[in-house]
Amino acid sequence: MPTPFNRRQFIQTAGVASIGTAAIAQRGFGRIAANSRVNVLSIGTVGTIGSADRKYVAMHPAAEITGLCDVDQTALDKAAERHPDAFTCKDYREAFDRYGDRFDAVIVSTPDHTHAPIMLTAMANGKHVYGQKPLVHQLEELSMIDRAVAAKRELVTQVGNQRMVYPGRRAAVDILQSGTLGPAIAAYAWTGSPGRNSYFNYDHVVSEPTTPPETIDYDLWLGPCQETPYRELMVPIKWRSWWDYGTGGLGDWGVHVLDVVLFGFPELQSPIAVKAHAPAPSGTFHTHPCHTTTTYAVDSPRFANRTFPIHYSDSGQTPSRAALGLPAGAWPDKNSTVLVCEGGVLTLTAGGKVEVWRDGVMTPGLEMPGLPEYPELNHWHAWVDNITGVKTELRTPFQEGVRITEPALLAVKACRYPNVELAWDRSKNAFTNHEVATATIVGRDYRDGFAPPRFD
Repeated sequence: MPTPFNRRQFIQTAGVASIGTAAIAQRGFGRIAANSRVNVLSIGTVGTIGSADRKYVAMHPAAEITGLCDVDQTALDKAAERHPDAFTCKDYREAFDRYGDRFDAVIVSTPDHTHAPIMLTAMANGKHVYGQKPLVHQLEELSMIDRAVAAKRELVTQVGNQRMVYPGRRAAVDILQSGTLGPAIAAYAWTGSPGRNSYFNYDHVVSEPTTPPETIDYDLWLGPCQETPYRELMVPIKWRSWWDYGTGGLGDWGVHVLDVVLFGFPELQSPIAVKAHAPAPSGTFHTHPCHTTTTYAVDSPRFANRTFPIHYSDSGQTPSRAALGLPAGAWPDKNSTVLVCEGGVLTLTAGGKVEVWRDGVMTPGLEMPGLPEYPELNHWHAWVDNITGVKTELRTPFQEGVRITEPALLAVKACRYPNVELAWDRSKNAFTNHEVATATIVGRDYRDGFAPPRFD
């Protein structure tokens, strides 16, 4: 059985496993011809995951990092040591305007609030995109991504969902799709995030305004957000806790604990409602702890009812094992997913440990009958493979990323209106029963010069 990995363990090991790279000479689709190099621009070169994204994409035999872009000169200098021939710049807009002929694909590993403006700019310029999670920061940006994908079908896109290479996670999808557990009743997912660590301003301390370091172009860091003073407990790392820039623990982990639910049940396209139980909202920070319920309307024999709820919590709030028919004991991981079906319960850790429980008896998920072999995959290399026309398994393209991001982002935003059931209609980008919520948590006023391009 695979054992759970943390992020550091993952990036130390996942970069060496790949399939399909020997087949680069196959003819394929897209704007990159077989046997060609894929020239890549890395935006957000270091940060918390940028260095890993850049490193492992660059290890693909068909990929070359030809450009580096970061608002932090220190990060640029560090990345340039590994890629001395790459052009460098601080402003992503300059990269496209001045150096657009030097790259075919873009890695976007920047803070959440800048994802949509940069990714959509890349797609508007005909570039393949690898974009970190959460895919977007604003609910209306989900529709922007959908329209871009429809308009640029030739582009290969992928969300930073590296945990889907684990055999246990891929097996969980196959088990759910097979229907062997009977109609689905509900899903539960949770994360131990946020925590008192380098990623979060856990105690919501508003440090005094100060002058930004000379190495950071703070105006470019703000990007689409309105001008506000620089604070050390916000930039460059703890922005996840701040409402305007991050998405809290729920947004940070959503793709890693909700993905299997959405992959296992393609019928779950867009929720109809969300309700959050959370502390009084803060104008500055994401509150925690939060427990949310997002509801889908369904009409399929694969579901026990006409609605399907996903219960998603942060701060390590876990469901009752007894209530789910499981034996007493601790949950094995602080980031996990549970699918409750009429014929059994599937439990899954973020690291890929999958179990199936029936009448109190556990079967290791990878021992379920009828499952295929799960060959090694390299998450980053799959993106490059598909750009060159080699059809290796690609999890998660943006069209699937939208479906996975939507319930996570609804949970994040609903915490601004605790104990209120918000009726959601993404075709209108509106909460149909709450005009104030629609006006305040669906979109943003983009600062001049940083609005994402539209594909209307």
